[in-house]
Amino acid sequence: STTTTMAEVDVQSITTPVTILYCDACGMPPEYCEYGPDFETHCLPWLKKAHPDLLARLHGGRSSNNNNDNDDGNNNNAGPTAPWTTKERLIAFYTKYQPDKLDGIDGILEKYAGKEDKLFTALVKKYGPEPEDPFYLGSDSDDDDSDDGGVNEQLEGMDLGGGNKKKRRGAAAKKVNKVDTRVIVQKISRNRKKAVTHVVGLDTAPGIKLKEASKAFSKRFAGSSSVKDKEIIIQGDHLEEVAEMIVTKFGVSGDAVFLDLDGEFVSYA
Repeated sequence: STTTTMAEVDVQSITTPVTILYCDACGMPPEYCEYGPDFETHCLPWLKKAHPDLLARLHGGRSSNNNNDNDDGNNNNAGPTAPWTTKERLIAFYTKYQPDKLDGIDGILEKYAGKEDKLFTALVKKYGPEPEDPFYLGSDSDDDDSDDGGVNEQLEGMDLGGGNKKKRRGAAAKKVNKVDTRVIVQKISRNRKKAVTHVVGLDTAPGIKLKEASKAFSKRFAGSSSVKDKEIIIQGDHLEEVAEMIVTKFGVSGDAVFLDLDGEFVSYA
C-alpha cells in the first residue's frame, strides 16, 4: 500500500498545472529578463512595481539599493530610475487631454502595435505637446554640467566679436554689445539606446524665444522638450533634424549652426 501511495503522489505532482509568470514588458519569464536589451528601462521598473518580492529574490542587490533610497527619506527629491514605457506615455497623454479614454488604452496599444511613433505624432497634432517625462528632466541636473561644459567652453572660445573694444554711448553701444549667433546641436546618450538632443546657443539668435522653440520641437518630434539654463533638451536622437529645423523654421544661417560629432564641431552649412 505504501508503494501505491507514493506512486499516486508522484502522478499528482506531475499532472498538477504550473502557473508561469511572464514579464509584462518583454514577454519573457522574469528569470530571463536581464538578458534582454530593455531590462533596466522596462523590465526592472515593472518587477519593482508588480512583484517586489520576486525582484528581491532574483536581483537582491538592485532592490536593496532602492530600499536604501527609501530609508533616507528623500523620495521626493529622487528622480525616476527609468523613462516612461509606451503605455505610461499614453496614460500621461490621455490623463492630460482626454481622461475619459483611459479605460481603452490597452486596446489602443494593441491596435497601434509597431506604429507607436505614428500614434503619438497624430495625438500631438490633435491635442497638443506630449507631457514631459520626469526621467529626462530629473536626470539632467547632475549630468548637464559635466556633459555640456565643453560646449560652453567652445562657445566662449569662438570669436563673437566686440571683445576688446572700448565702451561707447548711445546707438554705438548696441553694436558693441551685439553677440553673433552660434548654435550647437549635440546628442547625449543616457541609458543604452536612450538619448536626448541638446540645443545650446539658440538664445543668441535674434527674435527667437526658447520656450516657443521648445514647444515647436516637441510638436515636431512628438516627444517632450524643455528649457533649462538657456538650453533646449529634446527627448530622442534628432541631431540632423533639429539642425535642419533651426535653419528652415527659425531662419538661422547654416554657417551659425554646428553639430557636435564626437567632440568635433562641424558646421551644418
